[in-house]
Amino acid sequence: MQLEGKKAIVTGAGQGIGRAIALELAGRGVDVAVCELNPDTARAAARAVEDLGRKALAVPVDVADYDAVSAAVREILDRFGFVDILVNNAGWDRIQPFLETEPSFWERVIAVNYKGALNFCRTVCPVMVERKQGKVVNIASDAGRVGSLGETVYAGAKGAVIAFSKSLAREMARHGIHVNCVCPGPTDTDLFRAQPESVRQALERAIPFRRLARPEEIARAVAFFASPLSDYVTGQVLSVSGGLTMAG
Repeated sequence: MQLEGKKAIVTGAGQGIGRAIALELAGRGVDVAVCELNPDTARAAARAVEDLGRKALAVPVDVADYDAVSAAVREILDRFGFVDILVNNAGWDRIQPFLETEPSFWERVIAVNYKGALNFCRTVCPVMVERKQGKVVNIASDAGRVGSLGETVYAGAKGAVIAFSKSLAREMARHGIHVNCVCPGPTDTDLFRAQPESVRQALERAIPFRRLARPEEIARAVAFFASPLSDYVTGQVLSVSGGLTMAG
C-alpha cells in the first residue's frame, strides 16, 4: 500500500487518531498537511511527519469556520500544488445526558463533527474533480451507526457524516473520486483516558478482543481507503471496533 508522492490533508491531526493517521500516511510516502485547531500540536505533528522523511505543513484552523477552511486549503495548495487524499478526522464531544445539554453545545458538536467535513469537502473536492482523481475518507464513529449513551448529539452528527459520505460518493464517482467512511469504536486516546475508569473497564469487557483500539489500528483502515487497494470501493462504512458492533 505504498503511496509515494501523494499529498494529503488530515484534519484534527495534532493528536490521537488524527496524528496516527498523519504518521501512517507519511510512513507510506505521503506528504501531509496537518490541519489542527491547536498551533502547538499541529507543529509537533508536522515535525513528526518530517522525521519520517516527508514534507509537512502545519495549518492551524477551526474546521467549523468555512472562510478559515477556504484560506487553509489555499495555503496548502500553494505549498503542495494538489491534494490526493482528504481525511476529515477532526471531532469534539463531551459525554453527558441529552436533557442536560444546551443549544450552544449542540451547535458546537454539529459544527465540528459534521460541518467540518462539509467545509473541507466543499473546498477540496473541486480540486480533485479537476484532476479526475482523489480519495476522501471521513472519520465518523460507531456512535453514528448504533447510538451511544451520553453522546446523543455526537451520535447524530456522526450519523450525518455517514449519510453525507454515501451521498457524496454517488456524486463524485463519475469524477473518479472515492468517498468512504471509517467508524472507530472506543480508542485509547488522551481524550478517552479522561473518562472515568469504570467506563473504560466496562467497554473493555464488552469488546470481544477485551481491549480498546490503538490509534494506529484506525489509521491502517484509513490507509486502505486512501490506497489503490480500494480503487473499486466507494460509499462504504467500515467499523473498526474490535467486534463491539457487528453489521447484521
